[in-house]
Amino acid sequence: MTRAVEDLPKAHLHLHFTGSMRIDTVRDLAAGHGIRLPDALVTGWPPRLARATDERGWFRFQRLYDAARSCVRSEADMRRIVREAAQDDATEGSRWLEIQVDPTSYAPFVGGITPALEIVLDEARAVSADGRIGVGVVVAASRMRHPLEARTLARLAAHHAGDEPGDVVGFGLSNDERRGLVADFAPAFAIARRAGLALVPHGGELLGAQSVMETLEHLHPDRIGHGVRSVEDPQVLDAVAEAGVTLEVCPGSNVALGVYSDPAEVPLRRIVDSGIPVALGADDPLLFGSRLAAQYAAARDLGFDDEGLARLARSSLEGSRMPRRLRAAALAGVDEWLAGPGSGLAKPGAGDRGRPPEPVAPLRPA
Repeated sequence: MTRAVEDLPKAHLHLHFTGSMRIDTVRDLAAGHGIRLPDALVTGWPPRLARATDERGWFRFQRLYDAARSCVRSEADMRRIVREAAQDDATEGSRWLEIQVDPTSYAPFVGGITPALEIVLDEARAVSADGRIGVGVVVAASRMRHPLEARTLARLAAHHAGDEPGDVVGFGLSNDERRGLVADFAPAFAIARRAGLALVPHGGELLGAQSVMETLEHLHPDRIGHGVRSVEDPQVLDAVAEAGVTLEVCPGSNVALGVYSDPAEVPLRRIVDSGIPVALGADDPLLFGSRLAAQYAAARDLGFDDEGLARLARSSLEGSRMPRRLRAAALAGVDEWLAGPGSGLAKPGAGDRGRPPEPVAPLRPA
């Protein structure tokens, strides 16, 4: 008898701010601001994306993403996104969320990058206070902008660094892997490293194994967003394992963007069997049409039994920056989930089906 993946305690380490939105939310925001959305976000959802491994396919994906991002125009909009992302993750068994945001995208509407980040942090503290889920924030620089901007963001992230819900817990690098040189962003990552932040750049999805190797060599990451194409070179795969880097694998993203044509081709099993910790992530549910629990269901379809799913959940918790007390409670919840159907995390209104997560301790003053 298989156990429900929604009841499995886990951490969600790869979720983008704009991409986390519910489709109804982006439509509601668009209507409120008088913005016309592309048909793919109105009648054809989830959109059918072309292969993003070529320039035209990536342009279509980016156009839809930018259209959704243009609907976020106020502090209230930003708070709503954080709150709903946390609610959705908690419902699917996540005990900890690290939501990734580039505050420059929203700065024009709220008075600058500092207020934009502080709004996200403040709402992360607020939604963490009820104890269902803790939320940390990853500040992400964009490969599409000058590396000096990445240094500015790294300094801002360092200023807000901490290890509690509502703190900046990591620094990332996102957007089209084919833009910019990885080495040029090393100074920004050095700033983040000195601040004690988790280093979580993207690599190895749109580009092959060499992208992963360059990320390892120049940025010295704790985790790599995606990294699935490391399997294309056994030496790179071994290097990832030796470095102890966690890969944030997002099966729904890989298939939707055409990196793999079929879910069965996602090399999750090979990565895990190589001794590499994996944290499953949903990436951009707004455009890919699937959230966190669906990634665990996809792993089950790839042949992972409940013990295998529990291993993935443990890797996500251990690869996170969640406070130790919360991690210990969540890991204990994974053991309970394995002990028998119905153990572990209870869904809202599930009665005596399971034990709810341990409450988050009161937050220290901001």
